[in-house]
Amino acid sequence: MQVEEKRTVLTAGGARGDDYQREHGWLTWLEGMIDSRHWPSLRILVTGNLLVPILMLGLSTLFCLLFALMLLAEQGSRQLLQGLLFVASLMALFSLLMLLIRLRSQLLRPLASLEQTVNQVCQGEPVANRVSEQTGVLSGMAKDIDSLNEELTDIYEDMEVRVARQTWRLAQKTTSLQVLYDVAAGINQSENLDELLLEYMGVFKRMVSARSATVHLVLQGDRVRQVGCIDQNGRLYNEQEMLPIKLCQCGIALSPGDILCSQDAGICSHRNDRRMFGPDEVERVSVPMWYHGDVLGFYHLYVDKPGIYDGREDVLDILNTIGSHLGMAVAKQRSDTEARRLSIVEERTSLAHELHDSLAQTLASLRFQIRMLEDTLEDGDASEKLMFEAQRIHNGLDEAHDELRELINSFRAPLDQRGLVQALEKLVERFQQETGISAFFQPDCIKVDLDTTQEMQALRIVQESLANIRKHAKAHTVRVLLRCRSPGSYLILVEDDGVGFEGTAPKGNPGEHIGLSIMEERARRIGGDFSIESEPGEGTRVELIIRSAKSEASLQR
Repeated sequence: MQVEEKRTVLTAGGARGDDYQREHGWLTWLEGMIDSRHWPSLRILVTGNLLVPILMLGLSTLFCLLFALMLLAEQGSRQLLQGLLFVASLMALFSLLMLLIRLRSQLLRPLASLEQTVNQVCQGEPVANRVSEQTGVLSGMAKDIDSLNEELTDIYEDMEVRVARQTWRLAQKTTSLQVLYDVAAGINQSENLDELLLEYMGVFKRMVSARSATVHLVLQGDRVRQVGCIDQNGRLYNEQEMLPIKLCQCGIALSPGDILCSQDAGICSHRNDRRMFGPDEVERVSVPMWYHGDVLGFYHLYVDKPGIYDGREDVLDILNTIGSHLGMAVAKQRSDTEARRLSIVEERTSLAHELHDSLAQTLASLRFQIRMLEDTLEDGDASEKLMFEAQRIHNGLDEAHDELRELINSFRAPLDQRGLVQALEKLVERFQQETGISAFFQPDCIKVDLDTTQEMQALRIVQESLANIRKHAKAHTVRVLLRCRSPGSYLILVEDDGVGFEGTAPKGNPGEHIGLSIMEERARRIGGDFSIESEPGEGTRVELIIRSAKSEASLQR
């Protein structure tokens, strides 16, 4: 039982004090009855079992003095007094030895131990609990030191936890700053936006320990294009590798990275032959890519519950910051593409003006002179051969003038700002309105990854094909098809159900059909494969296969 407990019990007095005295002895009872506030020295002596040796030493010394004085005064039997003096001296020596032993065990040794303990505590080293050890008169102090040590240990542990947490947060912020720096550098260095978005999709996935991830771009007209995804096995898919995308029974498109099911996850897993998760297992974290308040795209990260929305505001802030930087990258890429497109349009418009002001005026003048020559020949006596040659020159000039006018109009007609798909759609619609022929445009690609020059030349080939159909085919139905083949390769098909022709070119007036050779030249200029198939009465089929300049460069590397 501890000293404090003894004191609490014994201060009650009465029968409880008597019972305690009979059980533990009179010294323990005396220790409990002494109030340390009034008798601190006496309490120390009693606690350290030093009171009995001191009393015995004092009494022995007193008897030695008394017997020595009696011997000097020769009072009583000298032999008896000598014996008593010897016994008293032995008792004094015994008491002194007992006192020294008690001082060593109850005071000196505990004091040295406590000194060592205090030094360890001051240096921040963990120490063992010393209350259970024999600390003698310093037991109260040892208990206080142990209590202080326990508090310091708790403080140290709490500090270690806080330091570890702060270290982890600093590491996270350092990683985030590095990611932000890489994003800022990637905006200026990356030439392929899709590759940049796919790269940082993996970064996002690692930051939040997501099961899977997807990335989407918002196009004009609120249409959404999925750039790529990462499935649960960590495999990266680009846009072409995901095709064809499966449809869930509920009508939702499921790419390899979409694993969240709003219905029964077990049924969805069985029907789609893949692991799906319910809202109680996985939550979707959306990271928008925004610029000037417009959302240009977004990431979807599928994270195990409880996710990061609860108590992870720092991570969400970092994700949103990186998303804003990637939004700037998307805006910059679109701005650069539009700038290149406008540059080409301005150049072609300038060329159209030059053609109109120079060559068109010259041709108009030649046509006027030919008419005057024909009138002169008709009034005179000209041979048939001369009249035929004049008529042939007249037809050639008319054809050249018409071709030049169409060329000027095509130069002035800008490519649709939204890309080749929308430009072809608008071209087919205008063709149907002007000719009354049923024309259909069937796009198989949401986005075409061609540069501006390739898109412009492809559009001109389709324009020339439609112009030939209008002039010669006598068709009832026209179809224009745009199909994505292998990654970076595209097929453009223009076919009609008209009269067709035999050979490589239809018959007509001299100088009329140079358009076919021009289309072939355009195709060669952009590295495409051009072919024409036609039979009399079976219509005509114009086919262009074109490969992206980026994919060609990657294949060459």
